[in-house]
Amino acid sequence: MKLTSTSFTGEAGGDIELSDEVFGLDPRADILHRVVTWQLEKRRGTARGTRERADVARTGKKFGRQKGGGTARHGDRRAPVFIGGGKAHGARVRDFNPGLNKKVRALGLRMALSSHAKAGTLVVMDSLAVEGGKAKALKGHWANLPVGKTALVIDGDAVETSFVLAAGNLRQISVLPAAGANVYDILKHDTLVLTRAAVEKLEARFALPGGVN
Repeated sequence: MKLTSTSFTGEAGGDIELSDEVFGLDPRADILHRVVTWQLEKRRGTARGTRERADVARTGKKFGRQKGGGTARHGDRRAPVFIGGGKAHGARVRDFNPGLNKKVRALGLRMALSSHAKAGTLVVMDSLAVEGGKAKALKGHWANLPVGKTALVIDGDAVETSFVLAAGNLRQISVLPAAGANVYDILKHDTLVLTRAAVEKLEARFALPGGVN
């Protein structure tokens, strides 16, 4: 697949050849759904488990006589009514970390990238440098790009510092390094913006066995 890169001025740059193995797949809703569900489940937290009656190390010996003591007839210091006793109906640890085959995760990420390429919402940039790192300058440049309401910008090993500073207060722009590319964020945004360095990193990532970390 061949795509023409662009710049902040809106001028066309050179052509870039995109790998069909990464950007030319036919997206499958079932694969994307599985990966997104797995990713969101991995983000979920759980309450810390409390110690219930069976978890408290206290005596189970009856500590008072049955009658004549003027108190309730308790037979266990682990009861929730005592200080140091077990928690009644306490929070329990729940497992929200289902597994997903590494090959399915890699396939889902390639399909997410391909979905933008096939929909025409993939933009390749020559550079992300913004003069002075100012949001005002970036907003002016951004109007020249064929982007939707929201955009995910992915750079190489590290995102251009001036672009990070300029995009910090722009809610419609999200920024990630190539190592942080994921299915949920890619699908959530209207437009995917990649630098040439990001394209190289992503294609090299999928050239490795397994294709995803």
